[in-house]
Amino acid sequence: MQPVDSHLFLIVGAALFSIGLAVVLFKRHAIVVLMGIELMLNAVNINLVAFSQYDPDRLQGQMLALFVMVVAAAESAVALAIVLQVYRHFKTAQLDELNELKQ
Repeated sequence: MQPVDSHLFLIVGAALFSIGLAVVLFKRHAIVVLMGIELMLNAVNINLVAFSQYDPDRLQGQMLALFVMVVAAAESAVALAIVLQVYRHFKTAQLDELNELKQ
């Protein structure tokens, strides 16, 4: 069994980040935008682990990826709570229809 080259991980990470960025830019539903942000964070984690193989200690990239996952989980919980409160108040989760906060 041969090891996988790191450039393949970087290609997958770039593809995931691009898909997540496209979702954030073009979709208008709050939950879908949060899913795009999660895709971008996972792409960053893939790149961190791929680059950590060049680290002589080989532990710093994995530890930073673990920290990013913990922050992403907390961010998801807070963002979902905010989306639920916005839905209760405005009866919609479409970001284009939330115009009361602009005033």
